[in-house]
Amino acid sequence: MISKLFKNTYFLLVLICFFCLISCSAKNEDKKTTSINKNNTANTVFKNEIIVGANSTELYLPLLKGKKVGIIANQTSVIFNKNGYTHLVDSLLLQNVTIKKVFSPEHGFRGKADASETVKDGFDAKSGLPIISLYGKNKKPTAEQLNDIDVIVFDIQDVGVRFYTYISTLHYVMEACAESNIPVIVLDRPNPNGHYIDGPTLQIKHTSFVGMHTVPLVYGMTIGEYAQMINGENWLKNNVKCNLTIIPLKNYTHNSSYSLPIRPSPNLPNDMAINLYPSLGFFEGTTINAGRGTENQFQQYGAPFFPKSEFSYTPQPNFGSKHPKHESKLCYGVNLKNTPKLNYVNIQWLIDAYNKTPKNESFFGSTFTIHAGNTELENQLKNGLSAKQIHDSWQPEIEKFKKIRAKYLLYSN
Repeated sequence: MISKLFKNTYFLLVLICFFCLISCSAKNEDKKTTSINKNNTANTVFKNEIIVGANSTELYLPLLKGKKVGIIANQTSVIFNKNGYTHLVDSLLLQNVTIKKVFSPEHGFRGKADASETVKDGFDAKSGLPIISLYGKNKKPTAEQLNDIDVIVFDIQDVGVRFYTYISTLHYVMEACAESNIPVIVLDRPNPNGHYIDGPTLQIKHTSFVGMHTVPLVYGMTIGEYAQMINGENWLKNNVKCNLTIIPLKNYTHNSSYSLPIRPSPNLPNDMAINLYPSLGFFEGTTINAGRGTENQFQQYGAPFFPKSEFSYTPQPNFGSKHPKHESKLCYGVNLKNTPKLNYVNIQWLIDAYNKTPKNESFFGSTFTIHAGNTELENQLKNGLSAKQIHDSWQPEIEKFKKIRAKYLLYSN
């Protein structure tokens, strides 16, 4: 009896061990497959990942060796790494690059100033470097500010819209450096609105710091390509030429999707705001609030005098907008949070806002013409033209621009 019981127990133990071995083998095989899939996925992502110019240090560090360097930078000027990112200035200092000073654009070095707010000179708390504002007493670097500089590095994230002022800063930096025989190195970054060209083209008589060149509102170029166009089209004063080097992007085309990891300015908090900005930026020159003073900047628009509707909001002072239009007043308007990604300038929203504004209210502000780049758009709205008629009127100048643009492209469409 005992012998029989032992045999049955032994057989049961063998059977249990057999199933355990099969189970363990299957689990190990699953782990191996998962690991391979993860590795394959990681490799695929790495191969197709867009590499910004700042990350290609092997291309530009040799150009900075032994030189006194000036940096044009803000909060978006970073080098990406496995832990996130490091600011370009901090990274170059660790590489023993001699940085003499940092020049900051609109919104300041840390990107916290309001739109149109004067930015003062100062010192960076972390590095101790002097910060020279290019949105304060002067928008163009002076010869005195450049007299101890051998080379300038320009690294700022653009969003591809004419009235976004970083390309104006680029122009003045290139011009000042050309006049002082200082080379400029542009570390290229993707254009999140680089997938289309649209909007009214600026007329030369309406040039200002929110529009310096005869280009459509949305020009479909990276900031590196745009720098080449400034040089090539002789847009610098007295036709001077800048000694220009572009550190290009890798794995990028103009149809690449790119989500900005850092907001490029206080009132462009996310991808949707950046995509809607070309269409809603016209409101900057009107009495209409385009979401400033809320957490949905450039994702809605409204005014207290609009007809009452289900959607309403009250602008209040916040980061990037100390005194928004219609501060503390209930605004009725339109919520655009569910708008599909645009590949054109939607002028219908401007028409809608104009039609909702009572005749006793002033719709157009003092800067509407410089935002539009011409006087035609205001007249078209007043004359009741449709969105299609307005959009069609842009096309002849857009086609002319495309021929100019093609000469300076570094990346395919």
